[in-house]
Amino acid sequence: HLTPCLICKISSFSSIDRTLLAGDGGGRMQIYAVILPMLIFAAIYVKKKNAYDLHHAILGLLFSVLITGVLTDAIKDGVGRPRPNFYYRCFPDGVPNYKAVTRQVICHGDAKVIKEGHKSFPSGHTSWSFAGLGFLSWYLAGKIRVFDRGGHIAKLCIVILPLLFAAMVGVSRVADYWHHWQDVFAGGILGLVVASFCYLQFFPHPASKHGFRH
Repeated sequence: HLTPCLICKISSFSSIDRTLLAGDGGGRMQIYAVILPMLIFAAIYVKKKNAYDLHHAILGLLFSVLITGVLTDAIKDGVGRPRPNFYYRCFPDGVPNYKAVTRQVICHGDAKVIKEGHKSFPSGHTSWSFAGLGFLSWYLAGKIRVFDRGGHIAKLCIVILPLLFAAMVGVSRVADYWHHWQDVFAGGILGLVVASFCYLQFFPHPASKHGFRH
C-alpha cells in the first residue's frame, strides 16, 4: 500500500504533462535494438558469405534480448517500484485521496494504468537496448579487430557507437519521467551482462587470436 509520504515524494514530479501517461513513446527503440544489428549481420554476410557466422550472430542476438526481457519482467513484477509519473496515474485529476482514519492512499485512476505504474525498476527499454546493441558492440569488436593493439581509435569509436545509442535510450526514459535514473542504470547493466554472456557462448573473445576469424 502507498503511504502519504511516498505519494508526496512521487508528486514532486507532478509538473509533468499528463499526456505522458497516454503512451510509452519509446517502443520503437526496442525494435531498433534488434533490427539494426540484424541488418549489420546481413551486410557482413553479403560480403563474406559465411552462413555459420550469420546463424550464430542472429541466434546469439535473439538469446540476448529474450533472456534480458524475461529477467527484466520478473524483476519488475517482484520489485514493484512506482514510476516517477505515478502521481497522475493514481490521481488523474491531480487531487489526492486518503482514507479518513488510516490515511491510506486511495488511487482512483485506471487500474491498468496504475498497475503499469508499479513497473519502474529496472527499465525495460534500457535493458533491451543494451542487450541488442551491446551484443552488436561485441560482434563488431571481433569483426574489426579492435583489440589488435594497433592504436586505431576509429575502431574503438565504432564499437562504442551502439553503446552510446543504447545509453541515449536510457537517458530519454529519465527525461520523459518514465523511469528513475537507478532504473536505467540497473537496466543497462542487466542488458550488457546478458549480452556479454550470450556473445561469448557463440563466439571467441575479440581479444583472443581467433576472435576476428569467426
